[in-house]
Amino acid sequence: MLSACGQSNSESAKIEEGKVNVITSFYPVYAFTTAIGGEDANVINLLPTGVEPHDWTPKSQDIVNTSKAQLFLYNGAGLEGWVPNFLKSLNNDTQVKSVAVSDGVSLLTAEGDDGHNHGEEHEDEHAEEAGTEDVADHHVDPHTWVSPKSAIVMAENIKNSLVEVDPDHQDGYEQRYEELRTKLEALDQRFTDELSKVSNKEIVVSHQAFGYLARDYGLTQHAIMGLSPDAEPTGQDIVNLSKLVKEEGIKYIFFEELVSDKLAKTLAGEAGVETMVLNPVEGLTKEQAANGDDYFTLMEKNLQNLLIALK
Repeated sequence: MLSACGQSNSESAKIEEGKVNVITSFYPVYAFTTAIGGEDANVINLLPTGVEPHDWTPKSQDIVNTSKAQLFLYNGAGLEGWVPNFLKSLNNDTQVKSVAVSDGVSLLTAEGDDGHNHGEEHEDEHAEEAGTEDVADHHVDPHTWVSPKSAIVMAENIKNSLVEVDPDHQDGYEQRYEELRTKLEALDQRFTDELSKVSNKEIVVSHQAFGYLARDYGLTQHAIMGLSPDAEPTGQDIVNLSKLVKEEGIKYIFFEELVSDKLAKTLAGEAGVETMVLNPVEGLTKEQAANGDDYFTLMEKNLQNLLIALK
């Protein structure tokens, strides 16, 4: 599965005539799509390696490519606030079918009153995506792919979308989807088995990206920041979390690679504990891409780190 290692990027990628062209919004969707698409699909990922998806907006070349493609696959659930305007800006004669691959995942709402101001613009884009009225109180948590259980749903949506736009290659898509699903189910089983054995169930994370993982495997996440990784916590937030860390006997505070670890380190210093990486697998760093890391190796590492922190 070499294709999943090189994260082909929209700047260099070309639409291929005579092949089904699929544009994906960011790494997890790209990884699952290349795995299922195999040699039958030309998959172009919009987000460059090492970029945080919350901070990114499309370029004109992305609009050109997507207008010519057969399929545009994005996460949905409010992750990509740029999607509604992006779709409006595509060429009038575009035939592209766009699919939010998180459809069918039972979505979590993160309470807006968690003491974090998620920023006004963030609320608007969630409102536009989710069509909700009371967005000030509820934010849909978009980080669906971080749980292998949700990833299985997403993979099936990707497979169905490929079959729909390219029925001639259905057999290949079905076969590769079965292989991917088997791997995801094995990963899900490992998370279930290993995390059911730990006595400690509380995790403290820098960014509220692990809600689905926590829900599906019986953990409770406490986030230093809210859903948007750049929201600043108040001094009071730090004090409250620091108290929780001491009361619960928490030994590690998790941070993620694509976002600054400053806050996690501050809190860890306050509370006298260590920091460790928990990766929301939103993208690969350049090093990870060079090492041949992928969704599975990063999730495996997450499981190992959770087991260290929770024992």
